[in-house]
Amino acid sequence: MKKFILMLVVMFTTMLSVNAQVATENSKLFDNTYVGIEAGVTTPLNFNSIFPVNPTVGIKFGKELTPVFGLEVEGLASFGDNVYRYGYNSSTPVWEEGPFNIHKNGSVNTFIKATNVGLNGVINWSNLLFGYQGTPRFFEVKTNTGFGWLHYFGDFTTNIVGGYKPNGQRNVLTAKTAVDLAFNLGNKKAHTITVSPGIYWGLNNESNIKFNKNYAHFGVMVGYTYHFKTSNGTHAFKTYDVGAMIGEIDRLNSELAKKPTEVEVIKYVDRTVNNYNAPVTNSFANAENGTYVFFAFDSAELDDRAKAELDKLGQNGIYDIVAFASNEGNLKYNKALSQRRADAVKKYLEDRGCRINSAEGKGVVFGPTTGRVAIVTNK
Repeated sequence: MKKFILMLVVMFTTMLSVNAQVATENSKLFDNTYVGIEAGVTTPLNFNSIFPVNPTVGIKFGKELTPVFGLEVEGLASFGDNVYRYGYNSSTPVWEEGPFNIHKNGSVNTFIKATNVGLNGVINWSNLLFGYQGTPRFFEVKTNTGFGWLHYFGDFTTNIVGGYKPNGQRNVLTAKTAVDLAFNLGNKKAHTITVSPGIYWGLNNESNIKFNKNYAHFGVMVGYTYHFKTSNGTHAFKTYDVGAMIGEIDRLNSELAKKPTEVEVIKYVDRTVNNYNAPVTNSFANAENGTYVFFAFDSAELDDRAKAELDKLGQNGIYDIVAFASNEGNLKYNKALSQRRADAVKKYLEDRGCRINSAEGKGVVFGPTTGRVAIVTNK
């Protein structure tokens, strides 16, 4: 037992160290939500009477609170008679209450035999054990567990021993324990196909609440899920490499001691890395290596302060423009963002009558110009 506990402690310590260097953005209320449909079959867990299996369909709505934990509301409808109620005990010629499958003795006289609505918690073990890297993996393993409320429809009747017998319990507290084998499809990972083997427990078929295989069904469901687009422009969480940011801050602080002339620029970079939404409070007009203008997070628009700096440039000059992005997001997106920033500066200067020799977006380049900045130099 002690070895098992030690193993768990080591495992969770490893998981924490893997995830400690990655920060996940705070999502808005309706971010990371999804909707899905599913279909499959169930059969009694004791396998005393496997056939006919119960066709089952469902719909689910969920929200991923983090890349590891989520909540899901699931509604299921069953179309089969192979269910558990009060039944006929084949070992004795008397009726009694118990876990006896009576689909052969009677039937539910409605098209939908039963419904089950539940609230489930979802744990993404792939992300918990191996860390979330910014986009969902192609294949993920999750657990899906929770509680629900099952309602039986119709009447059960029989012609055996005593004629008509009353219904069993129409409403049952249920529990679900399932594994979701998820396949995330497409470049944006917006679509997921899930295979979910699981057990659906009837908890109060007797006088007390308990897990009993004689009041449970085993089922396999196959489903499709669509993940809605989030406010960050993707269909999943965005992450930031805190370890890389801290390393960059340390490197910049080291350079700060060696290059006092770069004090203001490095302070700006330090603030950018530590606070993604920090307002720009400094401008560096006519700095040693050119004119610096800064941009808001994930923006290529020139604000009034940036325009004021560009207005100081002479119209007779021939200018080179290089633009950069801070290191949130992936490299491809940051390269495109920096190019939009360079193009925005180019257009503004050309509208003033300036001549532009080049305008290039560099993406993320670690150094004294790291951050949301464009630099204009006079060729």
